[in-house]
Amino acid sequence: MSAEPDAVRLPPAAMPAAYDGSAATTAVKVGVGQAAAAVARISDRGARIVAVTIALVWHLAIGLPAVLGARTELAVPQVVVGGWVLVAAVGVLAGVRLLRDTPLPAPPLAGLLLAVDVAVFAAVGRTHLFSPANWVWGTLAWFFLVVLWGRPVRWLLALLAAHAATALTAVALYGATGAADLARAAMALYGTSSLPVAVFAGALTLAMLSRDRAANAAAANAMSAEREAAERARGERRGRLALASDAATEVLTELAQGRADPSDPDVQRRCVRAAGRLRRLIAESDDVPHPLLHELRAAADLAERNGLPIDLVTIGTPPPLPVQIRRSLADPLTATLADARDWARLTIVAGPDEVVVSLVTPDRAGPDAIGPPTEQGEEQVEHLYERDGEIRWTQTRWRR
Repeated sequence: MSAEPDAVRLPPAAMPAAYDGSAATTAVKVGVGQAAAAVARISDRGARIVAVTIALVWHLAIGLPAVLGARTELAVPQVVVGGWVLVAAVGVLAGVRLLRDTPLPAPPLAGLLLAVDVAVFAAVGRTHLFSPANWVWGTLAWFFLVVLWGRPVRWLLALLAAHAATALTAVALYGATGAADLARAAMALYGTSSLPVAVFAGALTLAMLSRDRAANAAAANAMSAEREAAERARGERRGRLALASDAATEVLTELAQGRADPSDPDVQRRCVRAAGRLRRLIAESDDVPHPLLHELRAAADLAERNGLPIDLVTIGTPPPLPVQIRRSLADPLTATLADARDWARLTIVAGPDEVVVSLVTPDRAGPDAIGPPTEQGEEQVEHLYERDGEIRWTQTRWRR
């Protein structure tokens, strides 16, 4: 080995998983759709509250006083009052279900409203045909709007056309065919139908615009978050590559330049330590349920492959831990494993708020491999190390 290598190439397994663009794109589309739907629901709910309020308030504040005031002059007052009560009940039922996002049985309710329309026109009499006592002129269109909310606008137009046909038929049967009466009928139909149609179409348009704007804003935010995640993944990939290179570059370079003797026990220990660190770094990139256990098992597996009998005991399940904490828990033990001879016992005791990793190996002469305790942000990993001439005991402990 006299030639100096230009670079140290790492195996593909040392690299973290590639950024999954297709999965991220799917997540973006789902998030955008959910955000747009939520905004559209809020906008539509506001319009529904307005429609239900107008229908019930108009029916109560304008229709009821007029009916009660002219009750003795109506042709069949029981039908007019009964129709008012029935429509009020339908409005309350439809309004409650509409505000709770519960589907309405639109066809039966629409048919009931049309039947009340015909009955009231027949029972009001010629005298009050155009008076406020004939409450169906101004109120019924709003109840059409409530029971047909969420349906295509053509349904509302069809009901309004049926209402207009009923009104014009009553006008003709009552003999109110003069120019003034026909003008009054036309103005009543236009004035009481145009506003509900405008509210219905406006609410639909507003919901669509809100959905589109929310979708655009959510898409921009999601793409920004995706870009930041990609940058973060690339930074982590570079950091992992640097750590893996540092673990092996020095000893491999010395071996390649002939400055290190492969038969030297110290060089062999350095190689084992570098291999253990590299193996653990490779294990960090694996997507597994319990990363710390996976990384420690990888270190134990490497030691066993090098001929060291090792017992691995696991008690409990570690909580999710940051990569830096896992490194502080595992690195001292992998370094001690590199020096171990004859046998080793690795024990992991884990709970929600504490993780303790212990390694027991036979003691032998040689330098200590453990440094001082290390702080990781607000989390502390304690390193404990003891030897008594017979065994060497290494422990790392994390507490929340």
